[in-house]
Amino acid sequence: MNSRIFHIASNTFREAVRDRVLYNLIAFALLLSGAAVFVGQISLEIEKLVVINLGLTAVSLFGVVIAIFIGIGLVSKEIEKRTLYTVLSRPVRRWEFIVGKFFGLAGTLVVNTFFMAIGVFAALFYVSHRFIRADALIFVALYFAVLEFIILCALALLFSSFSSPLLSAVFAFSLFVIGSFAEDLRSFAGMAHGFTRWLATGAAYLVPNFSAFNIVSSIAHEQPVAPQLILHNTLYAFFYAAMALSGAVLIFENRNLK
Repeated sequence: MNSRIFHIASNTFREAVRDRVLYNLIAFALLLSGAAVFVGQISLEIEKLVVINLGLTAVSLFGVVIAIFIGIGLVSKEIEKRTLYTVLSRPVRRWEFIVGKFFGLAGTLVVNTFFMAIGVFAALFYVSHRFIRADALIFVALYFAVLEFIILCALALLFSSFSSPLLSAVFAFSLFVIGSFAEDLRSFAGMAHGFTRWLATGAAYLVPNFSAFNIVSSIAHEQPVAPQLILHNTLYAFFYAAMALSGAVLIFENRNLK
């Protein structure tokens, strides 16, 4: 990472950290993890299961909201404030600006996930009074959540490079919802015929397969995660994010900013 990308990334990180809405979302996620303790106490013998399910779901849900909410405004805010023209008037290339914004937002989400994870483990320790070896699987679920956020960061930047913040949010959220049912969409494509099958198959493999990252239920039931799945999801997430980021760079390079 060159110095210009690092500088843009660090500025993006600082701006995101100063965002009050960001703190509200993190606080709400932590409160939801804490609420899981009381819900678990109502559910006999499954306190730990409830805490892990609700805690990890809160981390994923609010991480997605943060990725989309902040990501869609990374380009448009710079244009509205006219600070983008100041940045690009310096020896900063457009692709460096986009890549720097991506790393800044990704870094913000990693830090946010860390603090939300503390809430999950604190709630888990409260109900279990100890940690066992199987609890380490929670780190895999958190890692998969971060991979989801990385893809969403790239998609949010892609849409914000050519669209308004509102439409960018709609596009990004729609892809997240569709991608969460990608496996079902592929199953439907296998049962369809003719043009519908081709259309469903293309859509199933074009949208990000977020369903592959959802292992919360398996982790809650202490089921092991295959190393092959970890490797596959890692490669898939970085490849998809790279493609989306490349699209954002290509569009932004050719965009008329006047």
